Amino acid sequence: MLKKEGVDVPPFLICSISTTCNLHCKGCYARANGIASDNPGTQKPSLSPEQWKNIFEEAASLGVNFALLAGGEPMMRRDILERVAEVEDMIFPIFTNGTLIGPSYIAFLKQHRNMIPVISIEGLEQSTDERRGKGMYQRAMKSAEMLHAEDLFFGTSITVTTENFGLVTSDDFVDNLRATGCKLIIYVEYVPTEPGTEYLAFGEADLEMMEKVQAHQRERYQEMIIISFPGDEQHLGGCLAAGRGFFHIGPDGSAEPCPFSPFSDSNVLSLGVRGALSSPLFRKLRDAHLVGGEHSGGCALYEHRVEVEQLLNTKQ
Repeated sequence: MLKKEGVDVPPFLICSISTTCNLHCKGCYARANGIASDNPGTQKPSLSPEQWKNIFEEAASLGVNFALLAGGEPMMRRDILERVAEVEDMIFPIFTNGTLIGPSYIAFLKQHRNMIPVISIEGLEQSTDERRGKGMYQRAMKSAEMLHAEDLFFGTSITVTTENFGLVTSDDFVDNLRATGCKLIIYVEYVPTEPGTEYLAFGEADLEMMEKVQAHQRERYQEMIIISFPGDEQHLGGCLAAGRGFFHIGPDGSAEPCPFSPFSDSNVLSLGVRGALSSPLFRKLRDAHLVGGEHSGGCALYEHRVEVEQLLNTKQ
């Protein structure tokens, strides 16, 4: 029905539900894009737990299956997590630094199996602590241990760069993750958010190597789910942003093409999820073939951010 009306419903959403974080990781896109801040005067307005629940109830009714919860640190908004967990028709991967997982959160996760913690690390102890702070790797591993002890499904999110690529994709590294009970690995290819860090982003040769490595991993670790973002988009007809496969909802309800492309001309609070899917900006991005079409890996919208901003400011 919706397809006949020209409305494509994506399988998942990415939602930044928190404007605060208890860490200051190097190269954090959420701080760079103004999602997270320590200064209350510069934080975006935040939707209430009930408003988020209403959004996800509508999304579920449309056929959206997953909502990836990010921030900031989403576990700092326990009030929101408790409310949206009641939407049992959706799965909620929670992208977390893992520092807040303890007995209380373990009990919550046991009660709500649709809430899936995805703990962020950068590799082993040295690289994780270098980006996230001293002791953060051991804290993340302690959280993994607690989750595994309760037989809870959890995953890891790894920002993969030209520097840590060899380590975080090695069999030894994945074997260690598997031993902790991890069932899901999401490799997030680095998108430069700070000047001078462009060398950390993948080039064409790196993307080709990632493709070969993942083919090997998926054969070797068939009991695990291993995803590369945005690299896997090339097998799905190109960039999935702007509603093709997902869109991003900011803390204030702004509907944006992608977390790495924080431009918006609509808000789900006033338009709903269905209305946001008909966003003029999303349509312009599809018509301009900035999403979909040829995709060689990397973040397509970040690479064309100037064009995206121009489209946002272009009249109908």
